[in-house]
Amino acid sequence: MERRDVQGHYERLAAEYDEHWVYAPHHITWLSARLAETLHLSPTDRIADIGCGTGIFAREVARIINPQHAILCVDPSPAMLHQIGTPPPAGLTPIAASAEDVAAGSAQLPYEHLDAIWLKESVHHVADPATTLHGLAARLAPGGRLLVVMLPASIEYPLFQAALDRFTELQPDPERIVDHLRAAGLQPQLLYVEQESCLDRERYIGMVRARYMSLLSTFSDSEIEKGIEEMRAAHPEPVLAFPDRFAFLLGVKPGEGR
Repeated sequence: MERRDVQGHYERLAAEYDEHWVYAPHHITWLSARLAETLHLSPTDRIADIGCGTGIFAREVARIINPQHAILCVDPSPAMLHQIGTPPPAGLTPIAASAEDVAAGSAQLPYEHLDAIWLKESVHHVADPATTLHGLAARLAPGGRLLVVMLPASIEYPLFQAALDRFTELQPDPERIVDHLRAAGLQPQLLYVEQESCLDRERYIGMVRARYMSLLSTFSDSEIEKGIEEMRAAHPEPVLAFPDRFAFLLGVKPGEGR
């Protein structure tokens, strides 16, 4: 997507970020379970969540697998990392760094190599995905796995039309990310996972007003309010139901794991 004040957006959103994501009681547990399953995570894996935000998914993955090595929660936003807690929960280690920092080797990590890395809905914030994914692949141990989770090229969210159009215009093509994984020396595969999300209309409108998606930070206050009027007219139902679909792009490094 276009370069904009992404860090500023997340600094402002940090305190209420988790509230926006838990819009369906089972969303976090459902998606975290898909992450763990797709990456074939085990308690002995050395794992990094790149672009972790508040660690909301890493926390649930840690609950699922009970890791022997703390999951590295990597994010460039101090405000987001602060929400993980001080001290952080058992099984999580916050690290203030960007995906580019990790890829370039300038971020100090406690593990020389990683067995599993995931980036959930953060690859579109990376200026040069090909170079960054190549660098992240180099941090993997033989048999290591790199998972990019992203929205598809178009979405069916109950947003206003200008937001849907801008999303389609700016969202990277998952097939292009597959090419980057292959160029990085990984064996790639692409699959899609989907669930139906249901939430109160007024709660969702509040999330849009708070710009819960970074895409919405590209709209002015007046444009957001005009969009909300459009949403109310298009969706008079009190509960919104829509498909939440994600592209899972998995790259596996050749070689035997430990």
